Amino acid sequence: MANSKDDSTYVPLLSETHSGIPEWLLEKVQREKASVLSVRTKVQSTKPRALAYPLGVEEAVFHKAIDELREQLGTDHVVLNDQPLKDGWYMEHPNTHDMMYVLDDEELVSSAAVYPSSTEEVQDIVRWANKHRIPIFPISIGRNLGYGGAAPRVRGSVVIDLGKRMNKILDINPDDYTCLVEPGVSFFALHDEIQKRGYDHLWIDTPDVGGGSVIGNTVDRGVGYTPYGDHWAVHSGLEVVLPTGEIIRTGMGALPGNNTWQTFPYGFGPYSDGIFSQSNYGIVTKMGMALMPNPGGFESFMYTFHKEEDLTQLIEIIRPLRISNILENVAQLRHVIQSIAVLGNPRSTYYTGDGAIPIEIIHEAASKTPLGDHTWVYYGMSYGPPHIRKYKLDIIDAEFKKVPGARRIDPATLPPDEYFWARDRIASGTPDVQELRWVQWVPNGAHIAFSPVSPIRGTDATRLIEMARRRHDEFGIDLLPAFIVGLREMHLIVEIVFDRNDSARRKAALDCLRAMIDDAAACGYGEYRTHLVLMDQIAGTYNWNDGALMKFNEKLKDALDPNGILAPGRCGIWPRRYRGHGWEMTRGSGENSQGSGVDL
Repeated sequence: MANSKDDSTYVPLLSETHSGIPEWLLEKVQREKASVLSVRTKVQSTKPRALAYPLGVEEAVFHKAIDELREQLGTDHVVLNDQPLKDGWYMEHPNTHDMMYVLDDEELVSSAAVYPSSTEEVQDIVRWANKHRIPIFPISIGRNLGYGGAAPRVRGSVVIDLGKRMNKILDINPDDYTCLVEPGVSFFALHDEIQKRGYDHLWIDTPDVGGGSVIGNTVDRGVGYTPYGDHWAVHSGLEVVLPTGEIIRTGMGALPGNNTWQTFPYGFGPYSDGIFSQSNYGIVTKMGMALMPNPGGFESFMYTFHKEEDLTQLIEIIRPLRISNILENVAQLRHVIQSIAVLGNPRSTYYTGDGAIPIEIIHEAASKTPLGDHTWVYYGMSYGPPHIRKYKLDIIDAEFKKVPGARRIDPATLPPDEYFWARDRIASGTPDVQELRWVQWVPNGAHIAFSPVSPIRGTDATRLIEMARRRHDEFGIDLLPAFIVGLREMHLIVEIVFDRNDSARRKAALDCLRAMIDDAAACGYGEYRTHLVLMDQIAGTYNWNDGALMKFNEKLKDALDPNGILAPGRCGIWPRRYRGHGWEMTRGSGENSQGSGVDL
């Protein structure tokens, strides 16, 4: 398929840009883009728009500071955000705002974007921000979609787009099974480079969609689907620019001339890496990562389960199998509505009425698919030589078939575009894009997630599903749940898909999420990751001992960032100069993301 820049389905390749796709995925991604555009009804604005200045910074002072930064970095590497906002799509996303906005699209916007080429230039930007008290917000590539994308929490912040010019794979060690990367290296790029070098014995672990930054996903504690799926757990060594401009290297990286920075994560003394994940304490400019050894074979498997109430028994079966690593990878248990949504057809294909889509309609649609009718579907993978796989798969089969009506689906009966094959690729370390299809469930599709953590227990799974269903019915939203099962805990991921061009549907999505967050916290369930606008509320649920943890986080923030310039408000951590000015967004704060000001 042609890939001309003049064509509406043009998609940038890795050979053209750090954020592009590998050529072997081109035709598939072009089809995905065409499908996204086919359900888009929003008309792109061409009207001039005013620059969003950060509160507390006068316009003249801001422009003088920008001129100064241009002298340091070059005019082409400092760009004002004064043009009409363009949402783009996953592979051509903006760095100006959240393309999947749940507030008005002008609410969380930057004032400018800057593009450093080195750690030293990141230091220069940080020192500049301290000099002028201008808030900065670093992004790696900006594809943290569903969680805020490239948007800053404080309107008018200057976005530091690290990935555009800092995108080198600095090392791939085929003997130690490690790599060292900069922020602009995507899972696509790392996978392709390993293949290019002929390292067939190395695998990467990839999340559902492979265009995100390896560093960005890891420091936000994202996950993939091989046995190396906990990305933060398999990182080793960071280089970090602190909010005052100093550089540190963590772990063995603090030892000059060391030869184990990527193989031993701890070094000597306090383990400091943790404070740089899901925080605003520093800017990660380099990171080491362990790579998975090729296991010598792999085999995907899929089971369907007929009844809603099978969930309780199924989770009880999964727990001991997962803890003992018979179920080896970070697997997924999805609801039937996910099976239908991921086909990529608009919701209107099946139902045009008001409120949540009736489950009978979903089951009817499922009955016409290669999987047949079902309520739950489990995607997993077994690794190793054939005799090892057979031993584990026989155990899994015997256990899963204790659930009446359980069926193992024969992959040979599935067409090449069946979602099963996307899961097969991802669980064997090959990045994909097919997960994007369910976002097309509604016009102008956007998504935002409810993601509580719970024990791997049937009673907890049932309680969380019932809690989510009650709130979805209340707000007229389709419930799209999936359980992501770790070794001793599981995440319920409920994706709310909404029309971002419809203010009523945005409000319903946000109100539903805020209600579920409070419901879950009241039952002892906390979120592991969230969107920018929900960070204050979720941070507020971690309030044991009169909020002792947040008080500790604020002490760290004030010590490391005395001028409060680095990503203020990220993960609910506000610098001293913002506190007491109403910046926190809670269930009662509506759509306003701004406070009344800052201390000067």
